[in-house]
Amino acid sequence: MAGTPEFREQWSTKLGLILAMAGNAVGLGNFLRFPTQAAENGGGAFMIPYMIAMLLIAIPLMWTEWAIGRYGGAKGHGATPGIFKFLWKNPISKYIGVLGLFVPFVVLCYYIYIESWTLGYAIFSLFGVLPHPDPSLPQNQYLKPFADFLSWYTKPSFVAYLFFLITIAFNAFILYKGVSGGIEKFAKVAIPTLFILAAVLMIRVILIETPNGTAVQGLDFLWHPDFSQLLNPQVWLAAAGQVFFTLSLGFGAIITYASYIREDDDIVASGLSSASLNELAEVILGGSIAIPAAVAFFGVMNAQNVAESGAFNLAFVSLPAIFSNLTGGGILGFFWFFLLFFAGATSSVAISMPVITFLQDEFKLSRTVAVTATVIFTFLVAQIPIFLPKALDEMDFWAGTFFVVLFALLEVVVFFWLFESKKAWEEINRGGLFRVPRFYYYVLKFVTPVALFIILIAWSVEMFPKVLSTTSMEAWIARLVMIFILLLLFFMVYLASKRNGETA
Repeated sequence: MAGTPEFREQWSTKLGLILAMAGNAVGLGNFLRFPTQAAENGGGAFMIPYMIAMLLIAIPLMWTEWAIGRYGGAKGHGATPGIFKFLWKNPISKYIGVLGLFVPFVVLCYYIYIESWTLGYAIFSLFGVLPHPDPSLPQNQYLKPFADFLSWYTKPSFVAYLFFLITIAFNAFILYKGVSGGIEKFAKVAIPTLFILAAVLMIRVILIETPNGTAVQGLDFLWHPDFSQLLNPQVWLAAAGQVFFTLSLGFGAIITYASYIREDDDIVASGLSSASLNELAEVILGGSIAIPAAVAFFGVMNAQNVAESGAFNLAFVSLPAIFSNLTGGGILGFFWFFLLFFAGATSSVAISMPVITFLQDEFKLSRTVAVTATVIFTFLVAQIPIFLPKALDEMDFWAGTFFVVLFALLEVVVFFWLFESKKAWEEINRGGLFRVPRFYYYVLKFVTPVALFIILIAWSVEMFPKVLSTTSMEAWIARLVMIFILLLLFFMVYLASKRNGETA
């Protein structure tokens, strides 16, 4: 896949790059998955394995992906099939890189539909369309109209499908504008807006007091450390999984974004800056809205049930119910869902880029053609999770869980073992405002790959029996569609190799 194009886009400012990278990481999981995981796994004690996993898995892997992307961009490639060919001189390397296209694309096909829910709910909240039950009803009866509304909306309804089309069009508009003209400009607006909305919601939530409790009690519930949970391996596994997903590692998007920076631009400080913004959004803001509000409204005794109800119920059932009982609840609900929409949009745009960049770099397609092809194929595959709800869980396990960790493990092995660890270490530190502590050389070479391997095995042992026992028609359709996508991507990489005169 040789041959550097005459012109390749670049980020116009360092701030734009950092905000775009932060936008890639900041997503629905920051405001939904994190507080749920913390509440279910020891509260404040959860943060101990969380921070250890951040230091030994997430941060080193993030630097690896930034370095791989910058290295590939200097050679005219921004997607992993093309980059891996330079890192490991073996014909199989580019086919390993196919996972860097498969994972983000399949995740995009269901993520963008969920993202569209948030836009629809933002409009519903603003115009008072959501239910307004009697707040004196028992908790289950009070929440039921919101659960019924969500069930009706996601069947899908005509309205839900309309907002899905609007969301796809919105994403396409940004992507058509390019890296600096679209993604960077959007990030400069979306990320500050996201933080402002989150801060407003956090302040309002903290002030909630009801006969059932207060938000301060909710913060105590969320962060009260149950140190006995540190002896539970599942808590460590949950923490490792959370930090892994919170920085969007193993999705190929960081690599693609980093391919658009200059050859000697700093990645050490820039990577830490974007990761810090993500952690601010997750730990401080994400941990101070959903669960504290639930505790204040439903009481400490019922908060665990709210947390265990799942991210969808927390976002689309419990929070709207809480806001509906507050003064200005419609506006607060609008802020909440618009916050989630911006968080989702910055991530969906990012995970669209690996396939778009692959088509541009390897087939020399224009951005317009590459974006159009990606959007059309995304729209077609998205019909599966839209109309076959059980297919979403199947796609999320394989593309959004198993292959994400597998690909991250392969990234580290290819970069630090097959490319050669000393060259990889120098590539990470080249152009840096400061050098990464030498300690991380050994972490990246030994600790991170071993930790990823353990996570992969543990999840496989826990989840494979459940997943493989699912024999519903919807699950099998999802599996067949994913196999088709994987084979299609393998074939496209083969064609790209032939086109560029390489040994396929």
